[in-house]
Amino acid sequence: MLDAIRWDADLIHRYDQDGPRHVCYPPPLRFDGNLSSFDLLHALRSSRQERRALSLYVHLPFCMDVCYHCHRNKVITNDRGRALPYLERLEKEIEMVACHLDPGQIVEQLHFGGGTPTFLSHDELRRLVAGLRQHFNFKDDDHADVSIAIDPREANWPTMGLLRELGFNRISIGSLDLDPDVQRAINRVQPLKQTQTVIEAARTLQFRSIQVDLVYGLPRQTSTGFARTLGSIIALQPDRVSLSSYAHLPERHMAQRRINATELPSQPDKLTMLQHGVEMLTYAGYRYIGMDLFALPDDELAMAQEDGKLERNFLGYTTHGQCDLIGLGVSAISQIGDLYCQNNSDITLYQQSMDQRQLATVRGLRCNGDDQIRHRVIKSLICNFELRFEEIENVFGIRFKSYFEEIWPSLEQMNTDGLILLKQDMITILPAGRLLAHKVCMQFEHPSPSPSLQLSRAI
Repeated sequence: MLDAIRWDADLIHRYDQDGPRHVCYPPPLRFDGNLSSFDLLHALRSSRQERRALSLYVHLPFCMDVCYHCHRNKVITNDRGRALPYLERLEKEIEMVACHLDPGQIVEQLHFGGGTPTFLSHDELRRLVAGLRQHFNFKDDDHADVSIAIDPREANWPTMGLLRELGFNRISIGSLDLDPDVQRAINRVQPLKQTQTVIEAARTLQFRSIQVDLVYGLPRQTSTGFARTLGSIIALQPDRVSLSSYAHLPERHMAQRRINATELPSQPDKLTMLQHGVEMLTYAGYRYIGMDLFALPDDELAMAQEDGKLERNFLGYTTHGQCDLIGLGVSAISQIGDLYCQNNSDITLYQQSMDQRQLATVRGLRCNGDDQIRHRVIKSLICNFELRFEEIENVFGIRFKSYFEEIWPSLEQMNTDGLILLKQDMITILPAGRLLAHKVCMQFEHPSPSPSLQLSRAI
């Protein structure tokens, strides 16, 4: 069993500095406009020829209200009628993509994200899932991972029943913080009862996994209040808890300009919130998976990590890393073989592409040999907290220490500081360094010349 995470205040203060932060390598900020739909079609053909298994991501961007903290691609509207025109274009994209794949390719994973996926009416959700099942080959035994992001303000018992009927078996619930004062500051008033109702429904309907997403560092948050939120959520016993840091970047995310920056907690207060979160979740029996995620020991991600089989893609931690990921909808990202590509982030332009029967690919990246090496290294460190040099050397035909000679002094310093254990044949991220695993991974990233690189604190 992996060693437990350990809080080390001195180490965290030393390494909690600004830097690029993202969920997968290579990051979307390295994508450029040199790719087109032709590149996507070529990648789909390779996927078809090799009959690789599939993961699908569907982006549903609509929300009734703006949450000031949010950084996602979204459309704020109280006009439910806007969903249907988008759904019609989404169906065209599903058809265009599917015709370039083999009917025998199995969909092992499906995720609806947003936005608020349940902005769609029940009939529209039925129609969308029926279209996906018509054009793609899903497992029919409830063993596929079929998940959806839930806003408890937009879900009730009938909605949860419909989702289960449609094959969804996993949910992630955005709770953020339960303090009414914090909720008002981010324009997301959401009583605990709404979250309890969704979880109760999910358990009664036998959803396989329930995740609750919390955020620390929001305006008007205090360490005492956030501890109360954590206690209330832990009492509900979700299978997974995400504990992510709010990054205030109003120059990039317009909605965040409505947040009063003077109401944001200080960095020491944020660290106290995180420390309480780590301690409370660990005491309650949750294991730290990595990158803000905690899970109960019998969760499949925890067991996969135990067996050294945990993977990561743009959907987060997964047991389906061998699948080609196909993104559908505005701004969706696909990862097919060594190709990464993203749809247009402008909903009007996305819909115009569909009207012209053209795929909406506007940017991306084809990984070269160097990208593939760095991807493999970073994925191993993020998923398993260790890296054996021989595995990289055998696959890519390099001498690991020579290839990464420039960063070796930084790794030696991390070893001296107790963040990692650096040996001749491997790196291990120590329990005290696991909250800073991203800092280790940053050493292996390709130097980016992009002036628009998004920076945030390591924690």
